[in-house]
Amino acid sequence: MVKATRRWWIAAAAVAVLLLVVVLGVNGSLFQGGSAASGSPSSDPTASSDPPSTSEPTTPPPPPPSAAQTALARLSLEQRVGQLFMVSSPVAGPDANTSAALADLSVGNVFMKGRTVDGAAAMAAVVAGLRGQVESAVPGVAPFVATDQEGGLVQIMKGPGFSIIPAAIEQGALDPAQLRADAQQWGSELASAGINVNLAPVMDTVPSAAFAPSNAPIGYFGREYGYTPEVVASHGTAFTLGMQAAGVQATVKHFPGLGRVEANTDVSSGVTDAVTVRNDPYIAPFRTAVDAGAGWLMVSNASYPAIDPTAMAPFSATIVTDMVRGDLGFKGVIVTDDICDAVQLSVVPLAERAAGFIAAGGTMALCTNQSMVAAMYQGVLDRAAADPAFAALVDKAALLVLEAKDARGLLAR
Repeated sequence: MVKATRRWWIAAAAVAVLLLVVVLGVNGSLFQGGSAASGSPSSDPTASSDPPSTSEPTTPPPPPPSAAQTALARLSLEQRVGQLFMVSSPVAGPDANTSAALADLSVGNVFMKGRTVDGAAAMAAVVAGLRGQVESAVPGVAPFVATDQEGGLVQIMKGPGFSIIPAAIEQGALDPAQLRADAQQWGSELASAGINVNLAPVMDTVPSAAFAPSNAPIGYFGREYGYTPEVVASHGTAFTLGMQAAGVQATVKHFPGLGRVEANTDVSSGVTDAVTVRNDPYIAPFRTAVDAGAGWLMVSNASYPAIDPTAMAPFSATIVTDMVRGDLGFKGVIVTDDICDAVQLSVVPLAERAAGFIAAGGTMALCTNQSMVAAMYQGVLDRAAADPAFAALVDKAALLVLEAKDARGLLAR
């Protein structure tokens, strides 16, 4: 029994030794080479592993320039200044002054002036000729071509292909959805004639029907949609959206409002609105239209001393930059009312008018007297050549115009 027990212990010890050898061998391989299953790192200096990175983080490359930036880069200063002007052309076709502005000054945008009953086909032929002149001067950059098609007494284009548009005061009696549909039809008629900007709608609020006859620029002609900011906002915005659905940029005007004045800035001087303040309820229609996506906004030529006692609206950075860009958050084209023939601006030297507007933060100067545009153009050019800060504003405004053109398919790619 003792011998048997002894043999059993000897056998058990031998098994234990064998197991120890196996375990040590496995552990040795773990310590030497690691285990793929365990994920433990190898201590072998020749084992494959990724060395720690010692290079600096790479900076992503800048985005490629936009089509508008590329176009701007190839334009001379003279051509950049030309993009900031809209010169008039008679509806029957350009005269010598218009053609000179397009060819010699590289003016990049046209306003169709006057009255015509020749219809859409005849207008399309005139516009095509003007577009050809613009693109001959600045290849690959087509013009904005605008008109004034509000309705009522302010309708430049009539005849075959153009509807008779009721005055705004009559449009204000329509359901906004109906007005939007009507405006889209009116816009499609303009688009068929090559017009891509309409200097409408009027977003000025006239305080009452009783005051309207005394309000020379708006109420006297029935250009108002109604007598409360709410009616003006709903109907002016409907008109805006309808035009833009047809591919025609609407222009909400005349910021910050002409509904309270008695004289007309086109034919009178000293036109002043002493009531309107910066956060006035009458500004609400402009804000509504901007929030809805209006692409253009026109600044009035009047004075607003309760907002800026030092400068008329087109030359006021408070109005053009702080209010339009800041308060309204507007990112589109800010255009002047006519700053050539307007009697209101007769106290300002011609060469200083467009330059003053650009310095205030504006985008495009409208000149409805083509014989006067050269003096304003030269004023901007001279100031840009002498003042790098002003030249930077010219570049900024020209880029905005080119971006707006690219969005409308007016830049070659």
